[in-house]
Amino acid sequence: MSRVVAADDNMSLPFFSPEPSSGTSSPSFAKLLKNVGDTRIGHNHQHHVDVDLTSQSADRSVPFVLSFNDLTYSVKVRRKFTWRRVPSDPIVGASSESLYSSKTKTLLNGISGEARDGEILAVLGASGSGKSTLIDALANRIAKGSLKGNVTLNGEVLNSKMQKAISAYVMQDDLLFPMLTVEETLMFAAEFRLPRSLSKSKKNLRVQALIDQLGLRNAAKTVIGDEGHRGISGGERRRVSIGIDIIHDPILLFLDEPTSGLDSTSALSVIKVLKRIAQSGSMVIMTLHQPSYRLLRLLDRLLFLSRGQTVFSGSPAMLPSFFAEFGHPIPEHENRTEFALDLIRELEGSAGGTRSLVEFNKGFRQRKAEPRTHTTGLSLKEAISASISKGKLVSGATSTTPSSGSNLVSTIPTFANPFWVELLVLAKRSMTNYRRQPELFGIRLGAVLVTGFILATMFWQLDNSPKGVQERLGFFAFAMSTTFYTCADALPVFLQERFIFMRETAYNAYRRSSYVLSHSLVALPSLIILSLAFAATTFWGVGLDGGLMGFLFYFLIVLAAFWAGSSFVTFLSGVVPHVMLGYTIVVAILAYFLLFSGFFINRDRIPSYWIWFHYISLVKYPYEAVLLNEFSDPTKCFIKGVQIFDNTPLVAVPQGMKVRLLATMSKSLGMRITSSTCLTTGYEILQQQGITDLSKWNCLWVTVAWGFFFRILFYFSLLLGSKNKRR
Repeated sequence: MSRVVAADDNMSLPFFSPEPSSGTSSPSFAKLLKNVGDTRIGHNHQHHVDVDLTSQSADRSVPFVLSFNDLTYSVKVRRKFTWRRVPSDPIVGASSESLYSSKTKTLLNGISGEARDGEILAVLGASGSGKSTLIDALANRIAKGSLKGNVTLNGEVLNSKMQKAISAYVMQDDLLFPMLTVEETLMFAAEFRLPRSLSKSKKNLRVQALIDQLGLRNAAKTVIGDEGHRGISGGERRRVSIGIDIIHDPILLFLDEPTSGLDSTSALSVIKVLKRIAQSGSMVIMTLHQPSYRLLRLLDRLLFLSRGQTVFSGSPAMLPSFFAEFGHPIPEHENRTEFALDLIRELEGSAGGTRSLVEFNKGFRQRKAEPRTHTTGLSLKEAISASISKGKLVSGATSTTPSSGSNLVSTIPTFANPFWVELLVLAKRSMTNYRRQPELFGIRLGAVLVTGFILATMFWQLDNSPKGVQERLGFFAFAMSTTFYTCADALPVFLQERFIFMRETAYNAYRRSSYVLSHSLVALPSLIILSLAFAATTFWGVGLDGGLMGFLFYFLIVLAAFWAGSSFVTFLSGVVPHVMLGYTIVVAILAYFLLFSGFFINRDRIPSYWIWFHYISLVKYPYEAVLLNEFSDPTKCFIKGVQIFDNTPLVAVPQGMKVRLLATMSKSLGMRITSSTCLTTGYEILQQQGITDLSKWNCLWVTVAWGFFFRILFYFSLLLGSKNKRR
């Protein structure tokens, strides 16, 4: 990886310096990238890095040594609910039955070893041997208190802040945005992880150099792709995933199965890239399933695990003598790692398991112990300070070496960029991704327009009769609930990004608050367009009251409903891990909201033990707001004279009989009621519906407040639910 100093724009970048590296140390990453540039120019843009990946100086100084001692980690297996008979209780005098307790499974059992700067440590073993668990333990991805033993760097325990600053973790799955190009993906990673003090042009130069080193020049302008969009190959995707996590030049690089699912050529290409990264001054620790002979030549140290225990630890060159002394010599033309893994599986299936191999390994390591001449005696602070002064970024640290009395951790910021920079970059990335999938918004807009058209034609130009009042109530209830249901498409948005978000925030690429706010801002333009389309389609078609000002308020309340619904669904996406389960919950809860909104049953008739649901119903407030907007005119009449009989069995009697009935009622009531007498105004309809507590503007503000409330809950769900650590 490139060595870039976080300095002012006038300072030249180290990896563009023409000065050769001195001493006998391995070539720096800066030198490698300079070679990439020279090779690119000299070979007519054929971006090929020709570096000796296997040569290492015997007397090379090793500033960093990661040591792990007696790592032990256990988990409780799910309790099995089976019954067993217990003896009779002498006091109670009767036998009883009870559940037996859960058992504990040990995933790591006293694992020890070390990894060195400039080398690749590969952890091997069969499925379930504890490979990924060990990587998680070394990468501080196991909760405190659960892991026993200690992990130290240069003899010092790493705190969480320092660990995140100097390390990176590449997951087994390639978690990438499908509609971004390779270059854009790496550029966004640079925007997140590199300090703001580094200019945009220098960040771009760093990305271009990294593209060359990763061998991605031919695919730089190609989108990542997914099942529905053709993109880059599997090997290129894996290298892009690695590039994202090494953009900030980590000292420690952890990888979980980096060659999983790749063909042999792609796997070899990935390991060569990792070898160059190690030789640039980083420490590479990864799990491998079954490396080929060509891959084995690039590895410096091997650690074989079997059921959480170490069965071999050392260099690949030690494998023949190890198994020969154990009594199982490796055949001359057989792959060493395949032979070792097959023998381990065979022993696991035997009566004694791999206990004999574990004990033999302990004795072998004592006999073949390597002299500790590789260390320089540097403290962790001195080693990191030296790396920063040589150009290591350390996730935003400056090249100024702290004085002996200062605290190195305090010089390393928790986040490389301020809040507003993160907000802009996140919003730009989301907009770029959405802009290249216009069909998603087009389908949603089409659904809203079709729904609005159907409603407008079904409720076309409603009159002011009693039937018109009932039809208005039905239209408003359906329209407001529809705005919430159309927001359900927001559910898979975060579910698709969940693991990308967890990967990026695990090492402080950006703040969770930045993500939540950018997520909200990016959603607003589409919500405004959808609200305007729905309001314009239905307001004049249905014949709603209020003129231009009535339409503007109607548009605002529809927008507020979209906002609250989108926020609610977004919050659920942060809590519910599966799309189908999320849709089920959304549909069910929105149905309850509609039930308790006041349309099907007035507030006064809702049982007291359910009244609380009425007040938390998201549909209640926009429904009441549009009713207030429609029926707030005190001069507008909705029931006149004989219309009083429209919703009664008397509606079928002749008109003359209705007039005589009105005359009889007039004599009984002592007031004259004619066919033109207004009997019910809009305000009286609101009273009948029990809508008198809040004004329409208060209903609007409450709906908007619900949206902000669920966005805050979404933030806390990310804060509490995205801890990417084992328990």
